[in-house]
Amino acid sequence: MGKSLKVLVTGGAGFIGSHMVDRLVKDGYDVSVLDNLSTGKLDNIRGLVSAGKVDLIEGDIRDVSLVRKSIEGVGVVIHFAAVTSVPFSVANPNLTFDVNLQGTQNLVRASAQAKVGKFVYISSCAVFGDPESLPVREEDHTDPISPYAETKLSGERYCLDFQRQQLLQSVVLRFFNVYGPRQGLNDYSGVITRFIDLVGKNKPLTIYGDGQQSRDFVNVQDIVGGVFAAMQSDSANGQIFNIGSGKATTINELAKEISDLAGVELKVNYEKARVGEIKHSYADISKAKNILGYSPSISLHKGLEELI
Repeated sequence: MGKSLKVLVTGGAGFIGSHMVDRLVKDGYDVSVLDNLSTGKLDNIRGLVSAGKVDLIEGDIRDVSLVRKSIEGVGVVIHFAAVTSVPFSVANPNLTFDVNLQGTQNLVRASAQAKVGKFVYISSCAVFGDPESLPVREEDHTDPISPYAETKLSGERYCLDFQRQQLLQSVVLRFFNVYGPRQGLNDYSGVITRFIDLVGKNKPLTIYGDGQQSRDFVNVQDIVGGVFAAMQSDSANGQIFNIGSGKATTINELAKEISDLAGVELKVNYEKARVGEIKHSYADISKAKNILGYSPSISLHKGLEELI
Protein backbone atom coordinates (compact mmCIF):
# COMPACT_ATOMS: atom_id res chain seq x y z
CA MET A 1 0.00 0.00 0.00
CA GLY A 2 1.68 3.19 -1.19
CA LYS A 3 2.50 5.83 1.37
CA SER A 4 1.33 8.64 -0.91
CA LEU A 5 -2.13 7.22 -0.22
CA LYS A 6 -4.61 9.60 1.39
CA VAL A 7 -6.12 8.33 4.64
CA LEU A 8 -9.18 9.87 6.33
CA VAL A 9 -9.36 9.29 10.09
CA THR A 10 -12.76 10.11 11.58
CA GLY A 11 -12.49 11.02 15.25
CA GLY A 12 -8.79 11.57 14.65
CA ALA A 13 -8.49 14.21 17.38
CA GLY A 14 -9.69 11.71 19.97
CA PHE A 15 -7.67 9.61 22.36
CA ILE A 16 -7.10 6.57 20.13
CA GLY A 17 -7.56 8.30 16.78
CA SER A 18 -4.83 10.84 17.46
CA HIS A 19 -2.31 8.08 18.19
CA MET A 20 -3.31 6.52 14.85
CA VAL A 21 -2.77 9.87 13.13
CA ASP A 22 0.70 10.11 14.69
CA ARG A 23 1.63 6.71 13.27
CA LEU A 24 0.28 7.46 9.79
CA VAL A 25 2.11 10.79 9.58
CA LYS A 26 5.32 9.18 10.86
CA ASP A 27 5.05 6.55 8.13
CA GLY A 28 4.56 9.17 5.41
CA TYR A 29 0.85 8.92 4.65
CA ASP A 30 -1.26 11.88 3.50
CA VAL A 31 -3.66 12.27 6.45
CA SER A 32 -6.99 14.07 6.87
CA VAL A 33 -8.97 14.15 10.11
CA LEU A 34 -12.75 14.60 10.32
CA ASP A 35 -13.77 15.44 13.89
CA ASN A 36 -16.43 17.65 15.48
CA LEU A 37 -14.20 18.00 18.59
CA SER A 38 -17.10 17.09 20.90
CA THR A 39 -14.85 14.63 22.75
CA GLY A 40 -11.67 14.87 20.70
CA LYS A 41 -9.14 17.56 21.58
CA LEU A 42 -7.46 19.83 19.06
CA ASP A 43 -4.36 19.76 21.29
CA ASN A 44 -3.91 16.06 20.43
CA ILE A 45 -3.10 16.92 16.80
CA ARG A 46 -2.48 20.68 16.92
CA GLY A 47 1.24 20.36 16.21
CA LEU A 48 0.66 18.22 13.11
CA VAL A 49 -2.10 20.52 11.84
CA SER A 50 0.07 23.64 12.40
CA ALA A 51 2.97 21.98 10.59
CA GLY A 52 0.73 21.23 7.59
CA LYS A 53 1.12 17.47 8.06
CA VAL A 54 -2.57 16.87 8.79
CA ASP A 55 -5.63 18.41 7.17
CA LEU A 56 -8.27 18.99 9.88
CA ILE A 57 -11.89 19.07 8.75
CA GLU A 58 -13.94 20.24 11.70
CA GLY A 59 -17.42 18.79 11.32
CA ASP A 60 -19.87 16.00 12.03
CA ILE A 61 -20.17 12.57 10.40
CA ARG A 62 -23.94 13.13 10.32
CA ASP A 63 -23.44 15.95 7.80
CA VAL A 64 -23.85 14.10 4.48
CA SER A 65 -22.46 16.82 2.21
CA LEU A 66 -19.41 17.35 4.45
CA VAL A 67 -18.75 13.61 4.57
CA ARG A 68 -18.86 13.38 0.77
CA LYS A 69 -16.48 16.31 0.44
CA SER A 70 -14.12 14.87 3.06
CA ILE A 71 -13.85 11.55 1.22
CA GLU A 72 -12.80 13.02 -2.13
CA GLY A 73 -9.48 11.49 -3.20
CA VAL A 74 -9.28 9.25 -0.11
CA GLY A 75 -7.89 5.73 -0.43
CA VAL A 76 -8.57 4.46 3.10
CA VAL A 77 -11.11 5.49 5.76
CA ILE A 78 -10.41 4.58 9.40
CA HIS A 79 -13.64 5.20 11.29
CA PHE A 80 -13.18 5.95 15.01
CA ALA A 81 -15.80 8.72 15.40
CA ALA A 82 -18.59 7.62 17.76
CA VAL A 83 -20.38 8.06 21.03
CA THR A 84 -18.24 5.56 22.97
CA SER A 85 -19.45 5.66 26.57
CA VAL A 86 -21.84 2.91 27.69
CA PRO A 87 -23.38 4.97 30.57
CA PHE A 88 -23.78 8.00 28.27
CA SER A 89 -25.47 5.82 25.63
CA VAL A 90 -27.92 4.45 28.20
CA ALA A 91 -28.81 8.03 29.21
CA ASN A 92 -28.86 9.29 25.59
CA PRO A 93 -29.96 6.43 23.30
CA ASN A 94 -31.37 8.57 20.47
CA LEU A 95 -28.20 10.63 20.11
CA THR A 96 -26.11 7.46 20.26
CA PHE A 97 -28.08 5.83 17.43
CA ASP A 98 -27.98 9.03 15.40
CA VAL A 99 -24.21 9.47 15.63
CA ASN A 100 -23.05 5.86 15.66
CA LEU A 101 -25.43 4.37 13.12
CA GLN A 102 -26.55 7.22 10.88
CA GLY A 103 -23.04 8.68 10.85
CA THR A 104 -21.52 5.31 9.95
CA GLN A 105 -24.06 4.77 7.17
CA ASN A 106 -23.20 8.19 5.73
CA LEU A 107 -19.50 7.32 5.68
CA VAL A 108 -19.96 3.85 4.21
CA ARG A 109 -22.26 5.04 1.42
CA ALA A 110 -19.99 7.98 0.55
CA SER A 111 -16.92 5.71 0.61
CA ALA A 112 -18.57 3.23 -1.77
CA GLN A 113 -19.64 6.02 -4.13
CA ALA A 114 -16.15 7.54 -4.09
CA LYS A 115 -14.58 4.09 -4.69
CA VAL A 116 -12.47 4.26 -1.53
CA GLY A 117 -10.04 1.33 -1.47
CA LYS A 118 -10.66 0.25 2.12
CA PHE A 119 -12.91 1.01 5.07
CA VAL A 120 -11.66 0.11 8.57
CA TYR A 121 -14.56 0.10 11.02
CA ILE A 122 -13.75 0.39 14.71
CA SER A 123 -16.16 -1.69 16.75
CA SER A 124 -16.13 -2.95 20.33
CA CYS A 125 -16.09 -6.04 22.51
CA ALA A 126 -19.35 -4.64 23.93
CA VAL A 127 -21.20 -6.33 21.04
CA PHE A 128 -20.73 -9.70 22.79
CA GLY A 129 -22.63 -8.62 25.91
CA ASP A 130 -21.95 -11.07 28.73
CA PRO A 131 -19.96 -13.77 26.89
CA GLU A 132 -21.12 -17.36 27.06
CA SER A 133 -17.49 -18.57 27.14
CA LEU A 134 -14.04 -17.07 27.62
CA PRO A 135 -11.83 -16.00 25.99
CA VAL A 136 -14.25 -14.47 23.47
CA ARG A 137 -13.80 -15.49 19.84
CA GLU A 138 -14.97 -13.45 16.86
CA GLU A 139 -17.58 -16.04 15.87
CA ASP A 140 -19.11 -16.23 19.35
CA HIS A 141 -22.71 -15.20 19.98
CA THR A 142 -23.36 -11.44 20.11
CA ASP A 143 -25.84 -10.05 22.63
CA PRO A 144 -25.45 -6.26 23.03
CA ILE A 145 -26.89 -4.89 26.29
CA SER A 146 -26.49 -1.13 25.76
CA PRO A 147 -27.40 1.36 23.01
CA TYR A 148 -23.66 1.82 22.39
CA ALA A 149 -23.19 -1.91 21.79
CA GLU A 150 -26.34 -2.13 19.64
CA THR A 151 -25.10 0.63 17.36
CA LYS A 152 -21.64 -0.88 17.05
CA LEU A 153 -23.06 -4.25 16.01
CA SER A 154 -25.41 -2.62 13.50
CA GLY A 155 -22.47 -0.66 12.07
CA GLU A 156 -20.49 -3.87 11.64
CA ARG A 157 -23.33 -5.49 9.70
CA TYR A 158 -23.73 -2.45 7.49
CA CYS A 159 -20.02 -2.42 6.59
CA LEU A 160 -19.89 -6.15 5.91
CA ASP A 161 -23.07 -5.99 3.80
CA PHE A 162 -21.27 -3.54 1.49
CA GLN A 163 -18.28 -5.93 1.46
CA ARG A 164 -20.49 -8.89 0.48
CA GLN A 165 -22.06 -6.85 -2.31
CA GLN A 166 -18.53 -5.94 -3.49
CA LEU A 167 -19.31 -2.24 -3.08
CA LEU A 168 -16.58 -1.51 -0.52
CA GLN A 169 -13.66 -3.47 0.94
CA SER A 170 -14.30 -3.42 4.70
CA VAL A 171 -12.68 -4.80 7.83
CA VAL A 172 -14.12 -4.74 11.37
CA LEU A 173 -11.94 -4.43 14.47
CA ARG A 174 -13.47 -5.11 17.87
CA PHE A 175 -11.43 -3.19 20.43
CA PHE A 176 -11.28 -4.34 24.02
CA ASN A 177 -10.47 -1.92 26.89
CA VAL A 178 -7.97 0.57 25.48
CA TYR A 179 -5.84 2.77 27.74
CA GLY A 180 -2.88 5.09 27.36
CA PRO A 181 -1.74 8.73 27.15
CA ARG A 182 -4.33 11.37 26.11
CA GLN A 183 -7.27 9.39 27.48
CA GLY A 184 -9.80 11.98 28.62
CA LEU A 185 -10.91 12.46 32.21
CA ASN A 186 -14.65 13.01 32.72
CA ASP A 187 -17.73 11.30 34.17
CA TYR A 188 -17.54 8.65 31.46
CA SER A 189 -13.78 8.09 31.40
CA GLY A 190 -12.17 4.68 31.33
CA VAL A 191 -11.51 3.09 34.69
CA ILE A 192 -7.71 3.39 34.40
CA THR A 193 -7.82 7.16 33.84
CA ARG A 194 -10.19 7.62 36.77
CA PHE A 195 -8.15 5.43 39.12
CA ILE A 196 -4.84 7.14 38.30
CA ASP A 197 -6.42 10.56 38.81
CA LEU A 198 -7.91 9.58 42.19
CA VAL A 199 -4.73 7.89 43.42
CA GLY A 200 -2.76 11.01 42.46
CA LYS A 201 -5.13 13.12 44.55
CA ASN A 202 -4.99 10.57 47.41
CA LYS A 203 -8.75 10.06 47.15
CA PRO A 204 -10.57 6.72 47.51
CA LEU A 205 -11.26 4.71 44.36
CA THR A 206 -14.87 3.97 43.42
CA ILE A 207 -15.54 0.49 42.09
CA TYR A 208 -18.97 -0.33 40.67
CA GLY A 209 -20.04 -3.84 41.65
CA ASP A 210 -17.80 -6.20 43.64
CA GLY A 211 -14.62 -5.52 41.64
CA GLN A 212 -14.39 -9.13 40.50
CA GLN A 213 -15.54 -8.18 37.01
CA SER A 214 -12.71 -8.68 34.53
CA ARG A 215 -11.56 -6.77 31.48
CA ASP A 216 -8.96 -7.09 28.73
CA PHE A 217 -6.84 -3.93 29.02
CA VAL A 218 -4.82 -3.17 25.90
CA ASN A 219 -2.34 -0.34 25.40
CA VAL A 220 -3.15 2.24 22.73
CA GLN A 221 0.16 1.63 20.93
CA ASP A 222 -0.74 -2.04 20.50
CA ILE A 223 -4.16 -0.99 19.22
CA VAL A 224 -2.54 1.30 16.64
CA GLY A 225 -0.40 -1.61 15.48
CA GLY A 226 -3.53 -3.72 14.99
CA VAL A 227 -5.32 -1.02 12.98
CA PHE A 228 -2.24 -0.43 10.85
CA ALA A 229 -1.94 -4.15 10.09
CA ALA A 230 -5.63 -4.39 9.15
CA MET A 231 -5.33 -1.34 6.90
CA GLN A 232 -2.45 -2.90 4.98
CA SER A 233 -3.66 -6.50 4.76
CA ASP A 234 -5.78 -7.63 1.82
CA SER A 235 -6.45 -10.87 3.73
CA ALA A 236 -8.32 -8.80 6.35
CA ASN A 237 -11.06 -7.71 3.94
CA GLY A 238 -14.52 -8.89 4.94
CA GLN A 239 -13.25 -10.13 8.30
CA ILE A 240 -13.88 -9.31 11.97
CA PHE A 241 -10.93 -9.25 14.39
CA ASN A 242 -10.63 -9.01 18.16
CA ILE A 243 -7.95 -6.46 19.09
CA GLY A 244 -7.01 -6.84 22.74
CA SER A 245 -4.22 -8.12 24.96
CA GLY A 246 -5.63 -11.62 25.30
CA LYS A 247 -5.37 -11.40 29.11
CA ALA A 248 -8.01 -10.87 31.81
CA THR A 249 -7.57 -8.50 34.77
CA THR A 250 -10.16 -7.94 37.50
CA ILE A 251 -10.96 -4.38 38.55
CA ASN A 252 -9.73 -5.22 42.06
CA GLU A 253 -6.40 -6.40 40.60
CA LEU A 254 -6.18 -3.23 38.51
CA ALA A 255 -6.82 -1.02 41.55
CA LYS A 256 -4.07 -2.79 43.52
CA GLU A 257 -1.60 -2.57 40.61
CA ILE A 258 -2.16 1.19 40.24
CA SER A 259 -1.97 1.71 44.00
CA ASP A 260 1.29 -0.27 44.24
CA LEU A 261 2.90 1.54 41.30
CA ALA A 262 1.91 4.90 42.76
CA GLY A 263 3.24 3.86 46.17
CA VAL A 264 0.09 4.73 48.10
CA GLU A 265 -2.23 2.77 50.35
CA LEU A 266 -5.35 1.54 48.59
CA LYS A 267 -8.70 3.03 49.61
CA VAL A 268 -11.79 1.67 47.83
CA ASN A 269 -15.51 2.46 47.94
CA TYR A 270 -17.80 -0.13 46.36
CA GLU A 271 -21.03 1.06 44.74
CA LYS A 272 -23.92 -0.54 42.86
CA ALA A 273 -23.01 -2.04 39.47
CA ARG A 274 -23.87 0.19 36.50
CA VAL A 275 -26.62 -0.59 33.98
CA GLY A 276 -25.40 -1.96 30.65
CA GLU A 277 -21.99 -3.08 31.87
CA ILE A 278 -20.84 -6.65 31.37
CA LYS A 279 -19.30 -8.90 34.02
CA HIS A 280 -16.38 -10.61 32.27
CA SER A 281 -14.60 -10.07 28.98
CA TYR A 282 -11.26 -10.89 27.45
CA ALA A 283 -10.23 -11.63 23.91
CA ASP A 284 -9.07 -14.63 21.96
CA ILE A 285 -6.63 -12.81 19.64
CA SER A 286 -5.37 -15.84 17.71
CA LYS A 287 -7.20 -14.82 14.50
CA ALA A 288 -5.58 -11.36 14.52
CA LYS A 289 -2.19 -12.96 15.23
CA ASN A 290 -2.54 -15.49 12.40
CA ILE A 291 -3.97 -13.23 9.68
CA LEU A 292 -2.73 -9.75 10.60
CA GLY A 293 0.49 -10.64 12.39
CA TYR A 294 -0.91 -8.69 15.36
CA SER A 295 1.24 -9.09 18.46
CA PRO A 296 0.60 -6.88 21.51
CA SER A 297 3.90 -6.12 23.22
CA ILE A 298 3.12 -3.72 26.10
CA SER A 299 2.17 -5.48 29.34
CA LEU A 300 -0.39 -3.87 31.63
CA HIS A 301 2.32 -3.37 34.29
CA LYS A 302 4.62 -1.60 31.83
CA GLY A 303 1.80 0.50 30.35
CA LEU A 304 0.53 1.60 33.76
CA GLU A 305 4.07 2.34 34.95
CA GLU A 306 4.59 4.69 32.00
CA LEU A 307 1.25 6.42 32.61
CA ILE A 308 1.77 6.89 36.35
